[in-house]
Amino acid sequence: MQKLLSMITSDNIKKVYDNTTNVVFAIILLFITLTMAIGVVRLFYRVGELFQETGITGSYLHIFTDVLTLFILIELSRSLFEYFTTHRLLLTPIIDAGIVFVLRHIMIDLFNHKLDTDSIYALSVLLIALGIIRFSTSTYFQHNEKN
Repeated sequence: MQKLLSMITSDNIKKVYDNTTNVVFAIILLFITLTMAIGVVRLFYRVGELFQETGITGSYLHIFTDVLTLFILIELSRSLFEYFTTHRLLLTPIIDAGIVFVLRHIMIDLFNHKLDTDSIYALSVLLIALGIIRFSTSTYFQHNEKN
């Protein structure tokens, strides 16, 4: 029992935690990369569908949605990739992905004429809040790097 307790040290626990976190983030990054590859293939397939359809509005909406979704996946994968170089999750790429996601939602719903006034105000406030957080974090980290 004493030997088991001596093996459990804060260094060992930290190593297990770091290794587990690295494996989990690597698996998530692998799935996001796989999803992006599938998304690009589907995007090219949808471009081919444009030639077959008579109306273009519906197909453009799907292509537009797919491209914006790929932007979100790129931002999330960038955040996870940064983890492997800095060993911490940076807030800026995650907020960037959130901003892109909200903008995606606004653009799609505006295109479909599904946004009411209250939703536009709420999403605008959310975008302003995310923008302020993004600006604050980048300003704070730039200020700390100089010191």
